[in-house]
Amino acid sequence: METTVKGLFRTTEKYIGKEITLFGWVRNNRAQKEFGFINFHDGTFFDSVQVVYEDSKLKNFKDVQKIRVGSSILVKGELILTPDAKQPIEVKATYIELLGDSPEDYPIQPKRHSREFLREVAHLRMRTNLFHAVFRLRSVAAFAVHEFFQSQGFIYTHTPIITGNDGEGAGQMFNVTTLPLDKVPMNEDQQVDYKKDFFGKRTNLTVTGQLEAEAFALAFKNVYTFGPTFRAENSNTTRHASEFWMIEPEMAFADLNKNMDVAEDMVKFIIKYVFEKLPEEMVFFDKFVEPGLTDRLLKVLTQPFVKITHKEAIDILIKSNTKFENLPKHGQDINTEHEKYLTEKHFDCPVFITDWPKGIKAFYMRMNDDNETVAAMDLLVPGSGELIGGSQREERYDMLMKRMEEMDIPKEDLKWYTDLRRYGGCVHAGYGLGFERLIMYLSGVENIRDVIPFPRTPKNCEF
Repeated sequence: METTVKGLFRTTEKYIGKEITLFGWVRNNRAQKEFGFINFHDGTFFDSVQVVYEDSKLKNFKDVQKIRVGSSILVKGELILTPDAKQPIEVKATYIELLGDSPEDYPIQPKRHSREFLREVAHLRMRTNLFHAVFRLRSVAAFAVHEFFQSQGFIYTHTPIITGNDGEGAGQMFNVTTLPLDKVPMNEDQQVDYKKDFFGKRTNLTVTGQLEAEAFALAFKNVYTFGPTFRAENSNTTRHASEFWMIEPEMAFADLNKNMDVAEDMVKFIIKYVFEKLPEEMVFFDKFVEPGLTDRLLKVLTQPFVKITHKEAIDILIKSNTKFENLPKHGQDINTEHEKYLTEKHFDCPVFITDWPKGIKAFYMRMNDDNETVAAMDLLVPGSGELIGGSQREERYDMLMKRMEEMDIPKEDLKWYTDLRRYGGCVHAGYGLGFERLIMYLSGVENIRDVIPFPRTPKNCEF
């Protein structure tokens, strides 16, 4: 019967004494005089299974000896229990057929490769243990996101990839155009004539689905988006990419406290979920990527997240007498080194920082009564820093219009957004979680380029 490596490991008893058929790839082939061992992998399970072949059992024994690493093969044989060996099972082959050869220059040989080298062969790197584990984690964590929100009654909505507005007000967006770049049409004011462009106006790749999700939240109550977003930032750090995926729930009749409660529940749900579904991969990450990862993540499940204001966070940093490269100051942003101190040294757990200075936050965040801070929250986690950013949205029409004016946000382009405050508006809140940051947090992998299948970064758009 045709089966999978996962089936052999998870339901071993089902296959004992029966002929099995496997399709997969050769990770290694150790050929000896009268027998050999193939490290066989079919993509369904983290571990490989050992295929033992013998001269006395195979008519094409000499040909099988020559099968190279990376080749695809068909294997028929019998499953054998090997409780005293390194692996609990192995396959005694009765038939092996080469399906797709792999020449000597195959880059993924059975040895340790640097992550920098593997980025150059990103179309093949998922065949290594590290990236096989990372991208299976990515798949399972994505499903966990949907499982969490669907179980809570949230509606999954798809927001536009191409948009005519800048949701963050940052201006760092990729333009989308069909205008000829060698002869761009200009209007009477010598400005680009976007009326002649495909959409008849200036358009960009989205930086967030939040604004459109707010519209859906005011009809469905609780919604979420989960899709690609884009930032045209010329940043080459290990934590930034030009294309990444965002999880963005929006909730009507929810304030900042409920927003934080949902974020905390979601993070804990996903951690528990991946440990249940991916025990082998999580052990691998703990052993080979970040020793102590398991203890760090499981500790999150046993305690509530800390909540402090931005002012309290800055006070803690100043009183710590730590020699920071960037001096912590009231009214200013919190740097990576500050996040690290708060989460790993002072509290040793995830921390919500609330009530941020209005000058460093977006226009749509609700103004607090002090008129100096907004009802925003960032979730900082040990090992990864900022994981989630969110806020209670400004539901008061007059306050929103005033804030847009202060920040030079074009009102006409966002008339539809301000309408949401005029037609049955209510208190509402939401947050954004960078999916790649989440995978880094769950795996211990330090570079965002290593948790995206084909990373897009400045001066890099291969594959």
